[in-house]
Amino acid sequence: MTDQGCLNLRWALALFDGLVEGGMRHLVLSPGSRSTPLVLAAQRQPALTVTPILDERSAAFFALGVARASGRPVGLVCTSGSALAHWFPAVIEASESGIPLVLLSADRPPELRGWGANQTIDQTRFFGVHVRAFHDPGTPEDSPGAVKLMRALGRRAAVESQGDWPGPVHLNLPFREPLVPGPDCRIEAAPIQTESAVSDTMGTRRPARPAGWGLPQTPPRSDWMSARISHGSGRGVICCGPGDWTADGAEALWHLAMRLEVPVLCDPLSGLRFGCASEHRLTRYDSLLRHPATAAALKPDWVLRFGRAPVSKTLLGWLADVPTILVDAGRGWSDPNHDVRLKIDADPAAFCVWLADADPEPGTPDPDWFARWLQAERRLERFAAEYLDQAPWCEGHLIRDLIAQVPEGEGLLCANSMPIRQLDTWSGSRVRPLRVFGHRGASGIDGQTSTLAGLNAGGLPTTGLLGDLSFLHDLSGLPALRTLSRPCIVINNGGGRIFDYLPQHGLPGFETLWRTPVAVDLRALAGTFGLAHRSVSDRDGFRQALTESMQTDRPSGLIEVVIDADLSRQIHRDFWRAVSVRRDDA
Repeated sequence: MTDQGCLNLRWALALFDGLVEGGMRHLVLSPGSRSTPLVLAAQRQPALTVTPILDERSAAFFALGVARASGRPVGLVCTSGSALAHWFPAVIEASESGIPLVLLSADRPPELRGWGANQTIDQTRFFGVHVRAFHDPGTPEDSPGAVKLMRALGRRAAVESQGDWPGPVHLNLPFREPLVPGPDCRIEAAPIQTESAVSDTMGTRRPARPAGWGLPQTPPRSDWMSARISHGSGRGVICCGPGDWTADGAEALWHLAMRLEVPVLCDPLSGLRFGCASEHRLTRYDSLLRHPATAAALKPDWVLRFGRAPVSKTLLGWLADVPTILVDAGRGWSDPNHDVRLKIDADPAAFCVWLADADPEPGTPDPDWFARWLQAERRLERFAAEYLDQAPWCEGHLIRDLIAQVPEGEGLLCANSMPIRQLDTWSGSRVRPLRVFGHRGASGIDGQTSTLAGLNAGGLPTTGLLGDLSFLHDLSGLPALRTLSRPCIVINNGGGRIFDYLPQHGLPGFETLWRTPVAVDLRALAGTFGLAHRSVSDRDGFRQALTESMQTDRPSGLIEVVIDADLSRQIHRDFWRAVSVRRDDA
């Protein structure tokens, strides 16, 4: 008689063998019964690091963080029923941000689906358009061909998650009982052939691709705008939104900018704002473009865009109605202004090399175009520094000190709403590399502490910069922060202060229905989870706490930064008002 538990294990082992061959090295699982064959198989796969996390939502964001830091696909395991529904927010973020996850949901066998069996729902194509592929191989079978199929399926899922358009892949895996093998179960280990890989010069591991992948062998289809750029005529800008650039790719971009004599507007999540660069890197545009005369004088004739839509709403609005070329190797179409006239499906770095090496016809570029941008940027940088030097302490000072102190090559996870916008306004740039992460795929509030823990587990020491609501929204991620060597900085300003800058401000019930402050003692909360806690409310206190948390041999824990939100709002509004009326920026 066939040992069903042994058969289940054999299938699961073959699946993980294939996933490891395809590049997976980390698996995050949440406890359950139906997923037992997957858990047993993961324990027997020596190439896998297995992390158990109780809450499936926290587990999914932790996996997302590991995948971002490591550049490899990360697996998720859960039991059947509602468990996989808790993955959904992280799956959406992974899909929108192009992060490779392999979702392994255990399921009841077909004969129990639709018959009212306990803990059984329809898990077929559960994540819809938010996954790159879906597979349901059916229940385990006792044949050499079936085991070969599962190993191949593992390889395929890993490859699909890392394709030209990376993202999550869902495998729904039904298992019949018994789920635990009998005492006589014997399984011989199969040899593992790990995939070849290349590492870019910034340390991010990427799957090997064929030589010349993504390189336009011939110019993209001809139209007036691609010709205009390649001929160097007209006044243009390069806009780099959230995305990933290798060091070689960035070098190709700077060379292209120099060749075209145009500025490169670098989003804080572009991967280009920090590290070695040319003078063509601009970071102060969000404030600069609040000056009406300057915004009008610097309006371009065309835009060459890379990456997703920028964080800055000011920049996005300013770019409206400007003819745009979008370069993106994936199948997404990032065009919220509906101004893309041409989308080029090419690797951005390869496209930069191609365009810079193109043989242009003589054009008529504005000789003063880039110089005007550079002068305006430098004036604004000086003004911002002078303004902060005399302003009461606020998030601008915090961000300036934080950017200065995060060690070279490390990471910073910045939450949505206010933190990422304030980083955009105040960070400037620096020569030492710094990787900045954020959930801007879907811009959700959820999963921040879990992602922070995952980034660190993925091998990249990463500091967190969160608001109080995003921190409290992911309490199940706090246990994973206990061992981190970098702090989680929590700006405690009494709720969702992003609404203080939006039209909802002042509406009846505003405090209760929009700002939604939560009265929680963060020191007591940190103690409950075994986290160190420091509370600061001024510049000297923050600098000291940050220095201590970066240099200690013990886990860093939390730095709670208490901010006077009304004063901060006034400081920011006064700064933008002062920028808008300056006379020397036009």
